Amino acid sequence: MAAVCDLEVDVNGEETFFIHKNIISSYCGKIRNLFDKSKGVTTNLKIILHDFPGGTESFELVTRFCYNNGKIVINPYNVHRLLCAAHYLEMNETISGSHNLLEQTKKSIEEIKFWSWPELLSALKNSLDLVPVKSSSQIHEKCLDSIVARLVFTSETSPSCPSSSSPESSGLRLSTDSKSTESLRSGFLRSSWWFEDLANILTPSLVKQLVKSIVLYKFDHRVSSRFLFYYQKSRFFDATSNEKQEILETVIGCLSLLDQTSVSCKNLFGILRVALNVNVKKIHRNILERMIGSQLDQATLDNLLVPSPHGSNYLYDVNLVLQFVKHFLTARSGPGVPISEFTKVAGLIDSYVAEVAPDPRLKPCKFLALVKALPESARDSYDDIYHAINIYLQVHTGLSDEEKTSIFNSLDYTKLSSESCNHLTQNAKFPSRYAALALKGQQLKLENLFRGMDVQKRFVLPPHELVATETKNDEMREQVVIYAEQVVPHEAKEDIVSENEKMKAHLEGMQWRVVELEKVCRKMQTQMSKLLKSKSSRQTSAKSLPRLCS
Repeated sequence: MAAVCDLEVDVNGEETFFIHKNIISSYCGKIRNLFDKSKGVTTNLKIILHDFPGGTESFELVTRFCYNNGKIVINPYNVHRLLCAAHYLEMNETISGSHNLLEQTKKSIEEIKFWSWPELLSALKNSLDLVPVKSSSQIHEKCLDSIVARLVFTSETSPSCPSSSSPESSGLRLSTDSKSTESLRSGFLRSSWWFEDLANILTPSLVKQLVKSIVLYKFDHRVSSRFLFYYQKSRFFDATSNEKQEILETVIGCLSLLDQTSVSCKNLFGILRVALNVNVKKIHRNILERMIGSQLDQATLDNLLVPSPHGSNYLYDVNLVLQFVKHFLTARSGPGVPISEFTKVAGLIDSYVAEVAPDPRLKPCKFLALVKALPESARDSYDDIYHAINIYLQVHTGLSDEEKTSIFNSLDYTKLSSESCNHLTQNAKFPSRYAALALKGQQLKLENLFRGMDVQKRFVLPPHELVATETKNDEMREQVVIYAEQVVPHEAKEDIVSENEKMKAHLEGMQWRVVELEKVCRKMQTQMSKLLKSKSSRQTSAKSLPRLCS
C-alpha cells in the first residue's frame, strides 16, 4: 500500500502521513495550489504543514473525510478540529462542490441549540486547545451565545429548581425544603450551578465575550456579578503574577458593564484589596474606584480603612477615600437623589475622620479635605466632626495659627448639639469667639422653635391660654437675648474685652440657660402635640354626628 502512495505530508513536525496525491488534492485547495506551482515534479513529493490547527489528530480526520468520498460524522467533539482544518486547507465549495468540509461543519454548528450542556462545554474547551485562528473564534462566539441563551431559558422556565450539574437535569427536580435558611441556600445554588463549569474553561478574553452576551440577552446582572467574583477567586490559586493582572483587569472591566445596583459593594472592596497587591493598569484602578464611589452609601468604616500605599507617610489611604467621595457626588449630581444616601455617607465620612484624626503624620490639608469633602447640607449634626477636630488638635500641637483658623472655620457651629456647645465653651483649644458662634447658633435654634410653637398654639390654645403662653415665651426670648448680647459683643466691645476667663464665664452661664430653655420648649411641644391630637379627634367626632343622627 505504501508503494502506491505518492505524497508525503509532515504535520507540524510531529508525524508524517503517506497518502495519495489525487485523493487529497480533490478536496484540499491549498494542496492543489501547491501542485499547480510545481508542475513537472512527479516523484518524491513532500509537503510540510506548519502551525496546522489540531495537529496530527485533526489531519487524520481530514484524511478520513477525503478517503470516504467527502463524508464524515461531525459532532460537538470534533467539529472544532474539522472547521479549523477546513479553513486552513481551503476545503471549500470552489474545490469540491457540495461535498466540501467547510460547509458541512458550518451546518453542524448551526444545530448548536440542540447540543447538550456537556457537549457545549466540550466544544468550547476543545476549541481553546487549537492554534488561534479565525474559525476557532467563530466557535467561541457561537458556544458562548448558546450558553447564555441556555442560562436565560433555565432561569425563566425553572426558577424553583435546585442546582445540579446541568440545566437539563436541574429542570427535573423540585425543592421540597420548607426551612427558610435551606431555601435561601438552595436558591443561591440554583443560580450558581454553572459557575464552576465555566470558570474552569473560560480564558479572560472569553469572559469578556460572555459578559457582552449576558448584557445582550439581558441575563440577571446580579448572578453575573457573582460569577465574576467567583471567577477571580477560583483562577487566582495557581496563576502567575501576569495572569493575575489580566484576570483582575478583565473582571473589573466586565463588572463596569453591569448594572451597578446589582454589584456587591462588599465584594468590590475585596477586589480593591487584591488590586492593591497586583500591578493593575491605572485605567482599571479608576474604574474600580468609580464603581465603589457610586455605592459609597453601602460601605462600612472597615471597608474604608485601607492602608496607605508603599512610600506614603500616613497610616490610611486618605486620597483613596477622597476619590470615593468625589465619584459618589458625581453619581448623585442629578435631581431626585434621596437625602438619606447623603446622610449615610456623611456619617461614614465622620467616622472615618475620627479614625484618622489621631494619625500624627496626617497633614492639615488632607484633614480639611476630608471634613469639607461633602456639602454642608449632607450633615444634620457636626458633633462628630467637632470631636474629631478636638482629637486632631490634641495630637498636632505644632499647627500654625493659619492652619488652626482653617480648621476652626470648617465647623458649622449652628449644627452643634447643646452637649457639644457645652464642651466647646470649656475647650481651651478653641478661641472664645468660636464658642460664642456656637451659642449664637443655639439662640437661633430656640428662636425657630418659638416661631414654630407660635404657629401651632394659634390653632390649638383657647384665647386666655394663648395670652399666658405668649407672655412666657417673650420672657424666655428676653433671657436668651440678654445672654447672647453678653457673649456676642459688638465690634467696639471686642477691642476692649480681652479676658478669656471672663468671656468663658458668660458662655457657661448662657449654656446653662439654653439647656434649661430647651427642656421647657420640649415640654411645651409635647403639650402642643397632645392638644392637636385631642382637637383633631373632637373634630372627627363632630363630623360623624350628622351621619349617626340620620
